[in-house]
Amino acid sequence: MSPKYWVPALERANIIIDVIAENPSKLRLIDISNKLDINKSSMYSLLNTLETLGWVKKDRHETYTLGPVLGSFASAYYRQFDILETFSVEAAKAIEVVDEHIQLGKRYDAEVFYLAREEGSSPARLVTDPGMRFPAHASAIGKIQLIKLSYEELLELFPEKDLPQKTENTVGHVDELWEQLQVAKKNGYVVEEQEGAVGFCCVAAPIYNKDDQLTAGVSFTMLENNWTDKRELAAREIMKLAEQLSTNQTL
Repeated sequence: MSPKYWVPALERANIIIDVIAENPSKLRLIDISNKLDINKSSMYSLLNTLETLGWVKKDRHETYTLGPVLGSFASAYYRQFDILETFSVEAAKAIEVVDEHIQLGKRYDAEVFYLAREEGSSPARLVTDPGMRFPAHASAIGKIQLIKLSYEELLELFPEKDLPQKTENTVGHVDELWEQLQVAKKNGYVVEEQEGAVGFCCVAAPIYNKDDQLTAGVSFTMLENNWTDKRELAAREIMKLAEQLSTNQTL
């Protein structure tokens, strides 16, 4: 966006909300001020305004959490996706076959925003929850939503070419990612083995709207020790689920 139309105060508010979201009930005004290198006076005004609006909340220990208004915004955000109800029903059917966790996510630039999850019987605790963001290149559900990009568009997302690492297995360079995406485009799904979190493997497929635009992704996530036995079955079922969701949504 042109700097002519940029509002620095809104940018600061957004950064503050991000920091509080990542550190709920951990940071006081002085901590946020130091972390973001914003002077105390300005930080006081910003936090006071955000608190008055209900975007953040200060607890009895003088630390901050996200406020109730953001919660209502999140609810409204989710309601605009008619895919969620269908996902809940159809994912349950796929889980009956594979019995592993299924996640639904939508890509925004170089990150995935997780919209929903349906769980299998595995006690494994995933590193991502609905409402969280995660690097697209380090997740199957993110990679599958990159398959329609040209190489030039991929470079716009990752101009430095070297990709941030979540684990030692995370794809490290944009050229390697590009090669993976070409295979995924051909197969109709993509796999990710311990790139997002050690011990977890995923397989994801793309969701399209009625205009054949890739709008979201869906994935099975499971522990590594289940991966060998379930990989092919999970790939088939996740593609079936993605096709069903594509048929029934207008995301």
